[in-house]
Amino acid sequence: MANVVSEGAAVGGTRTGPERAAAALDALRASPGSPDRLHRVLEQALVFAGAAFVGVYTPGDDPAQLSLAESAGLPRTLYGLRDGYPAEGTSPVAEAHRTGRPRWLGPEELAGCPEARRTPSPDFSVAVLPLGPAGAGALAAVSEHPGGFGIEDRACLELIAGAVAVPAPAAAGEPGELSANAFDLAMDTGRVEVGDAILGLFGLGRDTFDGRVETLLARAVPEDLPALMSVVEADHMSIGDRELEFRILQPSGALLWLRLRGRLLSGGEGRPARLVGTVADASTLRSDVTDVARVQRLAAALATAGTVKDVGRAVVDALRVPLRADRIALAELENDRLVVTVLDPPDPEAWPEVWRTEWRTEWPDAPVRAMPTLAAALREGRARIWPAGSTLEPALAEVGPGGLAVLPLPAGGRVAGACLIGWDDPHDFGPDERALLTACAALTGQALLRAHAFDAEHELVGMLQRTLLPRRLPRLPGAVAVARYLPTTAGLEVGGDWYDVIPLADHHVAFVIGDVQGHNAGAATLMGQMRTALRAYAAEGHAPDVVVAHANRLLLDMETDLFATCAYVDVDMEQGTAWIVRAGHLEPVLRHPDGSTEILRTEGGPPLGVTAQAEFPMTPLRLAPGTVLALTTDGLVESADTDLDTGMERLARALSAADPAHLGLVADALLTDAHRTDDVALLLMRYDGMAVRPLRESWTVWRVPEAVRHARRFTRRTLRTWGVSPDTLDAALLVVSELVTNALVHTDGQVRLDLSLVNHRLRLAVADASPRSPVKPTSIGWEATGGRGILLVEAVSAAWGTVPVSGGKQVWADLVPGG
Repeated sequence: MANVVSEGAAVGGTRTGPERAAAALDALRASPGSPDRLHRVLEQALVFAGAAFVGVYTPGDDPAQLSLAESAGLPRTLYGLRDGYPAEGTSPVAEAHRTGRPRWLGPEELAGCPEARRTPSPDFSVAVLPLGPAGAGALAAVSEHPGGFGIEDRACLELIAGAVAVPAPAAAGEPGELSANAFDLAMDTGRVEVGDAILGLFGLGRDTFDGRVETLLARAVPEDLPALMSVVEADHMSIGDRELEFRILQPSGALLWLRLRGRLLSGGEGRPARLVGTVADASTLRSDVTDVARVQRLAAALATAGTVKDVGRAVVDALRVPLRADRIALAELENDRLVVTVLDPPDPEAWPEVWRTEWRTEWPDAPVRAMPTLAAALREGRARIWPAGSTLEPALAEVGPGGLAVLPLPAGGRVAGACLIGWDDPHDFGPDERALLTACAALTGQALLRAHAFDAEHELVGMLQRTLLPRRLPRLPGAVAVARYLPTTAGLEVGGDWYDVIPLADHHVAFVIGDVQGHNAGAATLMGQMRTALRAYAAEGHAPDVVVAHANRLLLDMETDLFATCAYVDVDMEQGTAWIVRAGHLEPVLRHPDGSTEILRTEGGPPLGVTAQAEFPMTPLRLAPGTVLALTTDGLVESADTDLDTGMERLARALSAADPAHLGLVADALLTDAHRTDDVALLLMRYDGMAVRPLRESWTVWRVPEAVRHARRFTRRTLRTWGVSPDTLDAALLVVSELVTNALVHTDGQVRLDLSLVNHRLRLAVADASPRSPVKPTSIGWEATGGRGILLVEAVSAAWGTVPVSGGKQVWADLVPGG
């Protein structure tokens, strides 16, 4: 293809990379007083040397320590780089500082470094260059390109190291010593010194400002506060890596955009770290955005991009408008198909016909074999540019009739995908535009690799959480229940929220919701154990307070540092009554049939696992048909900007406005405003009442010679009253005789006979104090004197079985008249 312009061709201009870098550095030297000069010098390494990270280490107040004074690019923590190194140590930074000689380290040399760690790209390389003569500090740069820094890249880095002039660190002093738009924040106390210009932007006077960073943060728009907090908290910030724009609300009520640039300075031995930087009115900053600034802005956005979609949005925001492109597609290479993850604009009609024929809802697939020119570009792994009028296959020609750029996305020694940028009108590719696109492609490829790891781990976390929760809720007599679980979107670790619905004997149902402290594998494991334990204790027939008390003792015996909260509601579906037990958990919310709601102010005990002497009082509740019970965890009602009481009241209002006839839609509506900074579990139950009330009678069997005959008489009298047919009555008397006899002969303690008739199904149950279940014999000879009773019960019953009941058991058998 004669019209194709690729790596090294005329579009790159006649100047080499080092020549372009020298020209850019000369322009920066012309403004020596610029407060961000050092940062802008380092940014040149991102474009001209293809660096992913670059930083300057210099001796500060403590000459025995080399501290990171400024950096640009991705966070240093991705590559195991520290905030500082001992000047006399064995690190490459210290050696370059002491000897004045550069170090070029490939993956093999880095693998032996003590601070080496796994990264998304195992093939990264590090260059460390001295800043002038020995003892002046060092410049460290990281490359994620296979093979590390090439000859031209090394020449660019040497130019940049020579251009670095690091000012001596400013000592913290009186506010007057700071420039008008500068600040100095002590990370341990939150005390901040600010220049007069910053106070003016925030509408504060020098005499009224109390010196607290919280006073300034209070003026920020709530939506921007989390991003600001990530900067002013040392644990969330690496040295010199943040530039942030945010909004404040001025005293007049108007919004003002501000730009913060800061770097974290290590305090050294025994001294707190400091955050220093500048704050300026973003509207007054220079409007012309250089290629270097675009790369730096993209690097900052990709550093916080968690998912593949986040990466795509960052690329579109950084490139489409500045390049005046008409369309951008970001795609990942999977075998022989190019799976498009981001299309901008998203309208299918804006894209070629072959793309539309392969459309998969919002995830279209474009086959690489249909675009041989693109396939060749991916094989070569180099950015390629086609000007207007180039002869291309339709699948590509329609993407950029006025010009097309294809950027292979390198990651981990392979091509992870491609970014396609197209123009409708003829586009004049500037001499430095290819360098910009190449730098952006390298950053995007590594970000996609990290995002894939994030998405895979997030899916694994979700799968683990789903396996620990009920796959489906049981069908309930006289009620409908739905549940929802949303994992947090902040981070990858699995949470400890859980719910359960446990059918019990005599049409009782237990509704349980809980939350284990923490978000890690330990919390998830403990959550599964607590859910299983509560289900087991409930199935044994214990009262609600006993169930929760047993779970508390179990958690204490586990000797874990974690605790759990829990709400347990035992509902009698026949009577419409319930008992509520809370262990440090949120109160249930009740929606009455008339639409009014209330937050049930029930008694409660401490969280599980806190104290062995805990008491868990029970609170009674009566349910009318049409009542909705809501149980939730704090992730739904509490957030950084919403306290617990406000969140509970908002939940009650939303529940009141919902239509209880469609409980699933109610649950979805309640989760609409979930903040997702924490896990959310929600359990809803609508009590309808049982259409047919069961008939029940019980008889205490005394251990007297005529005990079986008395039990038969009670059974006959009761079943005749209920209108049971004679055939069924005879079978029932046989079953009662066998079950009562077995209980009297083989167990000690009290024996109870329970009869119930529900929907023409008769249940005969005998409870005793022994936990041992009867065993059906595999075979019985003609000479055997026992063992036939349970076979007779099985022969005449539709079903039979045993359930644990308060330390003993209950043996039951069902008869179906006419069955």
